[in-house]
Amino acid sequence: MAHQRTIFARSIAALTLILPFVIPPEAAAQAEVARGKAALAVQGKFIDQRIAEFMDKNGVPGLTMAIVQAPYIPRSAGYGQASLADDELASTKTMWNIGPLTQGFTAVAIFQLHEAQKLDIRDAIGKYLPTLPAAWAKTTIFQLLQHASGIADYRANPDYKGGQSYKPADLVALSAAKPLLFQPGAQVRLSATNFLLLGLIVERASGLSFHDHVTRHQIEPLGLRSTMFAEDFLKKSFQDPASKGAGGRHARFKTEIPYINPIEPAVGYRDVQGKLVAVAPKVSENLFAFGSLWSSAEDVSAWDIALAGGILVKREENRALIYKPTKLDNGTTVPAMAGWEFSRHPGFMEIKGSSPGFSAYLSRFTAAADLVCVTLLANKEGLDLTGLARDIAEAYKAGLGAGGSSDAIVTRESKFSVDETVSRLEKLLGEQKVPIFATFDHADNARKAGMQLRPTKVLVFGNPKVGTKLMQSSQAVALDLPLRLSIWEDERNRVWVSHHAMDRLAAEYGVKDPATVLALERVLDRLVARATDVYDD
Repeated sequence: MAHQRTIFARSIAALTLILPFVIPPEAAAQAEVARGKAALAVQGKFIDQRIAEFMDKNGVPGLTMAIVQAPYIPRSAGYGQASLADDELASTKTMWNIGPLTQGFTAVAIFQLHEAQKLDIRDAIGKYLPTLPAAWAKTTIFQLLQHASGIADYRANPDYKGGQSYKPADLVALSAAKPLLFQPGAQVRLSATNFLLLGLIVERASGLSFHDHVTRHQIEPLGLRSTMFAEDFLKKSFQDPASKGAGGRHARFKTEIPYINPIEPAVGYRDVQGKLVAVAPKVSENLFAFGSLWSSAEDVSAWDIALAGGILVKREENRALIYKPTKLDNGTTVPAMAGWEFSRHPGFMEIKGSSPGFSAYLSRFTAAADLVCVTLLANKEGLDLTGLARDIAEAYKAGLGAGGSSDAIVTRESKFSVDETVSRLEKLLGEQKVPIFATFDHADNARKAGMQLRPTKVLVFGNPKVGTKLMQSSQAVALDLPLRLSIWEDERNRVWVSHHAMDRLAAEYGVKDPATVLALERVLDRLVARATDVYDD
């Protein structure tokens, strides 16, 4: 009887998954988190527990978090280890390679020079870099910022070796031989080459190196002591291997003030056949103006506050351009700009991604009623920190997190409409040759029944080989196979994609095939991420 009750409960959960999750207004009001409340929890768990579970599940050595509730940074904390070899803990001053978050600093540098009348964002890039390929010359600075240039990403060139050191000119050469992927202004596609070129334009227009311009006009004025480039910290004495270990620098804090909660760079790791392998920090230099900066979560938050006002970019109309979705030449609007992506949540924007050995995430809820920002930095490559960050935001203010999410159901906000999200999912599944067995349009069914329902669709799909492996372990799991995704619009016109958490589903049915479950979970998460985000990095 107990197993029958479990199956019945799972069946009810499957039915509720295909309907949009709606919180009655009175319930939402009751759930509102008081500003400054000490007990911060989401879905019945404190955020420290959420972070610990995420790190354990994903094998993350270390992570730091910082929260902004304007104008304060009420919380900055480290979790785990900054280095697995040297007894270094993740702390408030630990520096991590922030990877694609560097784009934000580069965009600020461009607008600072624009305001100083040393360049115009509408200028053709050939004006500053005359030796570029002829096909690139008429591309504008603004199109580089929009990732709408069509210039190939040097990281996609098979000759690019991530562990090898390159000069910017070498990286340009890796893309120069490739034809444009599309005509400038016709599409948006993330390319590190776009920001490589922007960094070179900063140098040409300012007369300073990219390093020096960012340092003098952003890092130093804001007092960001835990923000620098690899070339800076590699010269510092605390990086001397001879000073590590017993009696080394970890004993010096008793006599030397700089070693009390020291500014230290984390060691980045990537998963190689199930083992964490350290990545040399010098590799980050190859990412130049796209991803070479190192910073602490607390410093990123302070920079973010400065960006929100007139400290870094003085003129409001220029700041508005950083926060404005890209409008293509054909009139299509793409919800992204300068590495930032925008969802349908009012005033929401996020910038995120991976770099060699690291993952980084920064979100901003800029609406006057919200004013919460979340920064997460981790020393493992390839992590998707989006869901964790939204849960943390929800703990600080109800209504900022993923609608309908729970331990059993994974929910992610889409940057697109329901129809476009479904179309993107169908395209991705088609590319992977995964059959779609059915598509249900519940809003249309509601209309036919004389009722109303916000846009709600369900895709039913799956790979019979994978599904069969699960059913060979427990045939009862057939009740939830094939897989399904619910794509729905909530009462605030935000669009979400929901699916069952595969580890929970497997545990519910007693599926004893952890390798298949984990692989399926990663494929499903990656599928949803690609369908709901603008940038695919």
